[in-house]
Amino acid sequence: MVKLRLKRCGRKQRVVYRIVAIDVRSRREGKDLQKVGFYDPIKNQTYFNVPAILYFLERGAQPTGTVQDILKRAGAFKELHPNQTKFN
Repeated sequence: MVKLRLKRCGRKQRVVYRIVAIDVRSRREGKDLQKVGFYDPIKNQTYFNVPAILYFLERGAQPTGTVQDILKRAGAFKELHPNQTKFN
């Protein structure tokens, strides 16, 4: 199963995260399938590759809770069909 989750990057006390599509059995810094976004919590900046995110979501990938909140705040779920916006 594939998940959209955060991958920690950066240095000590200056963390940034990549949003990646990754197999659930991989560890946090493991090999990802594709990088689909970027999140900087200090500057509160985000970047998304929306077509890639939609590609994985349409094929059954589940976002983690944190990634789901980040995507909702940015409005990335507006491109999905109304019946696909609910994730467990």
